[in-house]
Amino acid sequence: MADVLSQAEIDALLSSISSGEVDLEEVKHKEEERKVKIYDFRRPDKFSKDQLRTLQMIHETFSRLVSTMLSGQLRTSCQVQVISVDQITYEEFVRSIAETTILSVFDMGGLEGNAILELNSNIGYVLIDRVFGGAGKAYNGRAGELTDIESTVVEKFIGRMLGYLNESWKEIVEVLPRIIQMETNPQFVQVVGPTEMVVLLSFEIKIGEVNGILNLCYPAPLIDPVVSKLSAQYWFSNVKKDKTEENLLAIRDRLNKIAVPVVANLGETLISFEEFIELNVGDVIPLNKNINGLCDIYVGNKIKFKGIPGLEGKKMAISIDEIMEERGE
Repeated sequence: MADVLSQAEIDALLSSISSGEVDLEEVKHKEEERKVKIYDFRRPDKFSKDQLRTLQMIHETFSRLVSTMLSGQLRTSCQVQVISVDQITYEEFVRSIAETTILSVFDMGGLEGNAILELNSNIGYVLIDRVFGGAGKAYNGRAGELTDIESTVVEKFIGRMLGYLNESWKEIVEVLPRIIQMETNPQFVQVVGPTEMVVLLSFEIKIGEVNGILNLCYPAPLIDPVVSKLSAQYWFSNVKKDKTEENLLAIRDRLNKIAVPVVANLGETLISFEEFIELNVGDVIPLNKNINGLCDIYVGNKIKFKGIPGLEGKKMAISIDEIMEERGE
């Protein structure tokens, strides 16, 4: 409550205004410049901008993985990208989606509570059309329940998408998403109270020439246990962590399984085109290598060894006699 001015203070103020010491227009202008931040008590901010940016980075990884999966499965160009990250009430989320859509309620596994993946019906119908050999066109004007076969097809695609959440969230927490309910009417899905805050991540999906929206809805209570880890500093410190012995062994194991071409050069020579076209069966071409000399052995396109050709049982072989040293350029 504002202080009540005494009569002496009122007289002093009036005197200042009369003498010009106080400019009313200047006071009014300052009042207009004052910035007032509106705070809605029905929608309190649960997450900072830094935490929302971290969630966006997490799901940019998710969008890239889903893009690759859809392109491979549908054999057409597919693009998925994050377009917005907002915090709204669950009631607002339900009101924002179409009456007929594809909703998947899933359990995060490593976190307590359920989240929702919402896929526009037109994208769902494109997935179904491509799977059954179509060109991947949206069924404009179609609405209603999916058939059992259609529902199974879409559920498998959504299951694959959710599987990539584990890869995306692994720097924060290990999650094992599992679909527990599929619906087409948002009124039949209630994972939290209407006034509970949720984080809504929206993705644009483009499959061929068809565009659509995919939404991920995370209730605030679901994310609260790991909210302290949702910072850019924590995220990058984990992403750039030093290689462990286990990682090095895994990399070495993969490298050991890579096939590399090995070629033994027994010799070379140059002949004229006239000599080449006159070659016949039984002709002999002299090479520039001595029969008892060492041959160059190439690994890839580099000489790595010197060796002597011979036989190993009934197969041609070459015995390594010298290892070539790497020379700096």
